Amino acid sequence: MAQGEPEPLLAVHGEEEEKGGGEGPQLVPAAGGVGLQGNVQGLKQELFQEDDDYSCSDYGSRDKSGTILGRIVPDGNVLFPDTFQTNHLLLYERFKAYQDYILADCKASEVKEFTAEYLEKVLEPSGWQAIWRTNVFEVLVEVVDVEYSALKAVVRLSEPFLCDSHVSTFTLECMQELLELKKHQLPVQELWVVFDESGEFDQTALAIEHVRFFYQHIWRSWDEEDEDDFDYFVRCVEPRLRLHYDILEDRVPSGLIADYRNLLSQCEVLYRKFLNLRSGISSSDSDSEAENVSMVEGLKLYDEIEHLKQKLKLIENPLLRYVFGYQKHAGLQAKGSRPTGTKITHVVSSTMMASLLQSLLREKLCSETCDEELEIQFHSDPLTAVSACYEGDTVIICPGRYVVDGMFCIADSIELEGYGLPDDVVIEKRGKGDHFFDCTGANIRISSLKLVQHDAVEGILSVHHGKTTLENCVLQCETTGVTVRTSAELLMKNSDLYGAKGAGVEIYPGSTCTLLGNGVHHCKEGILIKDFLDEHYDIPKITMVNNVIHNNDGYGVVLVKSTVSSDVKDIAVKNSEGNIQTIQSNGGTDNVEDLGHEELHECATGELELHERAEISEQTAGNYEIANELVATSVKKSQMHKKRLSELGITEADDNLMSQEMFVSIVGNQFKRNGKGSFGTFLF
Repeated sequence: MAQGEPEPLLAVHGEEEEKGGGEGPQLVPAAGGVGLQGNVQGLKQELFQEDDDYSCSDYGSRDKSGTILGRIVPDGNVLFPDTFQTNHLLLYERFKAYQDYILADCKASEVKEFTAEYLEKVLEPSGWQAIWRTNVFEVLVEVVDVEYSALKAVVRLSEPFLCDSHVSTFTLECMQELLELKKHQLPVQELWVVFDESGEFDQTALAIEHVRFFYQHIWRSWDEEDEDDFDYFVRCVEPRLRLHYDILEDRVPSGLIADYRNLLSQCEVLYRKFLNLRSGISSSDSDSEAENVSMVEGLKLYDEIEHLKQKLKLIENPLLRYVFGYQKHAGLQAKGSRPTGTKITHVVSSTMMASLLQSLLREKLCSETCDEELEIQFHSDPLTAVSACYEGDTVIICPGRYVVDGMFCIADSIELEGYGLPDDVVIEKRGKGDHFFDCTGANIRISSLKLVQHDAVEGILSVHHGKTTLENCVLQCETTGVTVRTSAELLMKNSDLYGAKGAGVEIYPGSTCTLLGNGVHHCKEGILIKDFLDEHYDIPKITMVNNVIHNNDGYGVVLVKSTVSSDVKDIAVKNSEGNIQTIQSNGGTDNVEDLGHEELHECATGELELHERAEISEQTAGNYEIANELVATSVKKSQMHKKRLSELGITEADDNLMSQEMFVSIVGNQFKRNGKGSFGTFLF
């Protein structure tokens, strides 16, 4: 390798293996290297110690003898030699290799040219062996030359002849004939470099791995025809690379992964059809009716391909993929009633003891009020039980700890009940990418359960449609807690929620959220109310009674508001102390209930008198402040809507058209030791 030429990035073994089928080959430490099956803690120390002998800065130095890569011992076929282990590189290693050494700022049409230049700098031109792998066979070959511009190696069969095939027809003569048909040239990504302890072929093995990974996971056959006036790495390589590793680390919902792969497959099929159709048109000189029909079909195919490509870009974009995912989950289809019309009680228990069965029969399954014969099904897994449910079914989960790997998608009105105290009936979520519970049923009830997340990236429960009731539950969150989306309804009662790295409860515009007697604590924010000031949003209906919101990092309750300026006078600022009516109850707390359009209008014109208590305790002071801000924002929205109607020439309108009622009941809540206080606003 010429002096002064850039060195490719060191391949350091990652801690997570890329997923694949079967047990796979065994990994063995190289001379001076680290095996992936070794001690994990020792591996971390070696990777991150400051004076690491195999640091990136030392890579390529001929002062150090021996390879820095591991080796793979073939599984079940000892005739084949070992190969370099290169497919466990970390995200930052591949990122830096493509950005700094291979693609840089090239355009899509220049990818092959830039890759060829990279291979010419780092790939040994001859003298190394490799295993040529296809879906049908593996054969040992020797590289005698490299056609860099074509990204191909010139090979010959090694001696002795070694071949492993799923069929017995690949003899030495057949393989020689096949190579002659290919002019002895093979794509470099189909070659796996044979292991060599000297370190002489480390860069060759790494370079081929980068090319192989690129064409397997990054490159799309239509990329070259896309716009050529942008940085290909930034536009395509980086988002696809990050998505690949997010999928490997279970950070993408399984449904979204399936959608992405399905879209890729559809797009490839349509693109091939488009290329064949275009080739047929271009080779014909006639202006026949058939050619015109083909052109119309080609335009239709082109539109379909563009539509699929836009969907792929949505998922590849880390900021947009979750919006796409939410839309997917929101479309869950309900099964409806069972064809036979029966309703089944599903009993979940890892082991069923006689005493437990007797208690269930006495307390749950054979109640005196039950006149009809009850059909019962037994399950060992709560996820299986919920998946088997139809409209009106009940799931009773017996005491125990259940670990599930998947998402509870509940689209029918069912009841999910723990038999015992919440701490005795624990459902633990494994996997990072999916929500824990997705609810779209008309009337779902979940009670007496403890839900536990570990290392998650999605919320613990999301209500997309219908009404979901949570009662006497414990929710140990990891990211966001419970999300109530537009048009959905949540009733959360006597439950405990903690640990969310976002908000414990997120309330979207147009939703209905009732929180009664809950604890929300040790989250980043207690309760977050999304901005509803936009004209396209409906005002949420919020009831908060006797909740204890404490020890959150930020505010107990936070309202998200837009900073977009409005021509409407800000009533909340002008009459910040005069836009809410407080009603003193027997308990001495402030209450705001059923403020209709007339009351809101009076608030807006400043005609209401303020009834403020002389003294408000520190713990309950937030009740008044929250209700005041919410109603003030509602009033402002009403005035903005009235101004828009006036500009359209509508001077009189029906009350339902003029404004939307906001129901607010903030009573008896306690706010303790929240980092930023009881209530605040977040401007964006």
